[in-house]
Amino acid sequence: MPSDMRGLIERLLDAHPGELPYLMHGDDMVTRDQFRASVAWEAEVLAGHGIGAGNKVLLQLPPSYTQVEVLLALWQLGAQVMLVDHRLKPADVGTLRELCHPEYILNAGIDGASPIGFQPRYMVVTMRDPDGWGAVTDHRLVQFSSGSTGQPKVIGRTTASLEAEIDRFRRIEGMPAHGERLLLLSSTAHSFGLIAGLLHSLAAGVTVVFARRLTASGILADAERADVHVLFGTPFHYELLSTARDVPALPGLRAAVSGGELMKPETAERFADRFGVAVGESYGTTESGVIAMDVSGRSRPSVGRAAPGMQVRISAGALEVRLPDGSPYLYEASGLRYVDGWLRTYDRAELDETGAVHVQGRSDSLVIVGGLKLDLTEVEAVLCKHPGVTEAVVVHADVTEAYVSTVSGPDGDGPSAGELLRWCRDRLAGYKVPRTIQVLPTLPRTSNGKFVRRRDVLVGQSQQVGR
Repeated sequence: MPSDMRGLIERLLDAHPGELPYLMHGDDMVTRDQFRASVAWEAEVLAGHGIGAGNKVLLQLPPSYTQVEVLLALWQLGAQVMLVDHRLKPADVGTLRELCHPEYILNAGIDGASPIGFQPRYMVVTMRDPDGWGAVTDHRLVQFSSGSTGQPKVIGRTTASLEAEIDRFRRIEGMPAHGERLLLLSSTAHSFGLIAGLLHSLAAGVTVVFARRLTASGILADAERADVHVLFGTPFHYELLSTARDVPALPGLRAAVSGGELMKPETAERFADRFGVAVGESYGTTESGVIAMDVSGRSRPSVGRAAPGMQVRISAGALEVRLPDGSPYLYEASGLRYVDGWLRTYDRAELDETGAVHVQGRSDSLVIVGGLKLDLTEVEAVLCKHPGVTEAVVVHADVTEAYVSTVSGPDGDGPSAGELLRWCRDRLAGYKVPRTIQVLPTLPRTSNGKFVRRRDVLVGQSQQVGR
């Protein structure tokens, strides 16, 4: 079986030809045959711009029919695609361009603006960078780490890696099946939404439904309208849905899965109470794709067993995953992250007697204070137990600092920094108590919804609030 990207795309397009719907947005529907024709048309247009095998292309389009069609068209032409979240600002995109030097830039001309609601179609602006250069590796998908703790890492996936992950999803029990409808809330610029959502659905004969409005009522209206069977989202989406005033009857809904970052147990409990469906967990990294997954949600607090074909082990308390095809890192040394075919995730974890993976937080969240080990996530958990705190991020440079967002109480005011310090002193050993606590309206997040843990960004936001 050929391993080139063009061959993989052809196999995906050939999997379920005909009038079976692939993409759905309200009453608008794209069948498999229509999608194939659109991909072929986009490929012809892009080839007219000179894009072909070995070209490096930065693609930044909002989630849309157009984004999916252009992506597959670029892969059909043999291009290496740098897939960039549409919410990144020009300065962020400039940093990625300096790192990777793409030859072509394709976007919607909206300069990082976040469109209101889902739009099926966008005009594509194609620009050529005379200072860019072609792909020097056989990676066909290039993505970027969240950048939550520093400059994003450049991560490449080969055709074989992508095909293997699609196959892993096909072999995971409970995944959306032929003829079912998947409501996809996860970003299609990131691994879970792209591969578990779009590519697996193309391979399996699943219809992907996009929500027209990202509100609890809007999402549920589309779920009811399409009679969806499975829901994919992030913890943010499940928190949002749990606030819905009215929950419609969703007789077809049999599964809901969270990906992107681990979900708090209380969020999963609230959703299950409201909707009668347990929330499963998909755990993975940008470098490896899915590592472990439990669609049913019955394995909590674990994230389930390793996905079919994945080898995992615990080394020095951290989870490592086998990647035998070489380092996924481009333009930089992998250092201690990738050694002898094993990727170190830097997630502290344990394997129980059934082989299920229990993720216990980041190993790089451990710091030394006065000769004693402090897990910053423990401090975050204590702060979040305060009834007035909604979110918390704790960082450590020379001292430990906490940044929190709060909710107003009956008197109209949220808890003060002094009150939160007293809360911590009553519940934490002295060396664990933050030196300072800053209260912010909201905490900054990366484009894929993870908290930013860079002190300079948090301090900058705090200074803006103080003006």
